Order: sequence, then structure tokens, then C-alpha cells
Amino acid sequence: MTKRRIGTVLKYVFLFAMSFLSIFPLVWMAISATNRSVDVVSGRLLPGTYLVENFRNLASTHRIGLAMWNSFRNAVTATIASLVVCSLAGYGFEIYHDKGKDFLMRLLLLSMMIPFAAIMIPLFMMVGRMGLLNTTTAFVLPTVSTAFLIFLFRQSARYFPQDVIEAARLEGMSELGIFFRMYIPIMRSTYVTAGIITFMNAWNSYLWPLIIMQSKESIVMPLLISNLIAGYVTDYGMVMLGVTLSVLPTVIIFLLLQNSFAEGILSSVR
Repeated sequence: MTKRRIGTVLKYVFLFAMSFLSIFPLVWMAISATNRSVDVVSGRLLPGTYLVENFRNLASTHRIGLAMWNSFRNAVTATIASLVVCSLAGYGFEIYHDKGKDFLMRLLLLSMMIPFAAIMIPLFMMVGRMGLLNTTTAFVLPTVSTAFLIFLFRQSARYFPQDVIEAARLEGMSELGIFFRMYIPIMRSTYVTAGIITFMNAWNSYLWPLIIMQSKESIVMPLLISNLIAGYVTDYGMVMLGVTLSVLPTVIIFLLLQNSFAEGILSSVR
């Protein structure tokens, strides 16, 4: 066997090992959702017959449907708001750039170094005084404009054909018309990438909902899963089922849109 073949074999072995390590937690989680708590604790790796019973116990003790709906509503609202605001900002920073806007962009990028925990209390006080606790609006406000998404759209706008803009202006199209009718369709892969990132972050958000979602009617999936392990006795089969249900939407969305996600990332860093 030549050195080239040995290198190829080692490469595939390494890729297989990394893939297995990445997928195994998800597979084990799904298998555990079908087993009793004692089987999960003992490390059973075979599917069981307790999926229906675990779901029945979960649905009878926790409002799983309400939590899923609240998480979905919050994540979709945050995603739409972020895409509109951040894409407009990123487009404006690049198409109408000058020294002042470049300086402001640097300041925005510096804001990425500030941890969310440092601004969480001031944000909580602000939404509390505005009477927005336990609302989707309070959930969306901190994420409606992020430096990362603005930078992502700014980078993609650099490769937006200037000839298209000039031709549209000569045809009498307004600047907003160019953005909505020309920029968005051409840069749809960037929107898919930003949408997936925002949706996943919003769906999995735990710390901010823990602070602002103080009523039982506003519970979201991360808080519900936290409640599952907060008691004196933990049913790990039910916990794993709750985690599996929580992970499914993001996994499905990513698998359906993974090609556009990769294309959007590449178009922003080329």
C-alpha cells in the first residue's frame, strides 16, 4: 500500500471518528427517550418500549405544547426582526460607506466583546419599566440588532453587483426598491445563513428567558427542560424525551437548509 493510500485511509478513519463523536450524543439521547429512567442511568444503548409512557408522563406533568409554541413564536419573531434590521444596516454600511460609517462599524464589532451577562440587568430594568415582561417583545429586543449579523450582511453586500444598482437607479427604482427587489433575492443564501443562526440562538436561549419570562404562560423549552431536572427525583427517560423534542426543530431546519447555509457562509468570507 502506497503512502498516498495510507494517508487516504487515515483521513477517512479520522473523519469517521469525528462524525461518530458528533452524532453519538444525539443518537444516545433519542434512544434514551424510549427507555426507563433506571435504564438511562445504567447506560443502556438499545431502544426500549417506554416512549409512549415517557411522553404521557411529560405531557401530564408539564405544558410541553405551550412551551414548544412559545419557543417557536419567539424564535420566528426574533429571526424575522433580526433579518430585516441587520440586513438593512449591513447593506447601508457597505453601499453608502464612508469614514464615519467605517468607524461606527468598528465600534459595533467591539461591542461583540461585551458579554451578555454584563448588560442583562440594565436590559431587564428597561423592559420592566416598559411593562414588557413575559412578552415576545422583551425576548426580541436584545437580539433585534447584533454586530455579527450586521457584519455578515455587510460582507455579503461587498459582492453585490454594483452594475445592478446603477441600472436600477437609471430605471428610476428607489433605494428601498433596490434593496427589497434586487438585493434580497440575489443574497438569499446569506439570509438563510443568518436566519438559521438567529433561529437556533433564539430557540436555545436560556438565560434571558429565565430573567424575563416569569409567568407559567410564557415558559419556553429551555426553561421546561431545566424544570425537569429541578425536582428531588429526576425521570431521565422523560428528560431525554424533552431534550429530543427541543432539539428536533433546529436539526430539521439545519438539515433542510444546510447547502444554502454553507453557500451563505462562503459568500461572506471569500
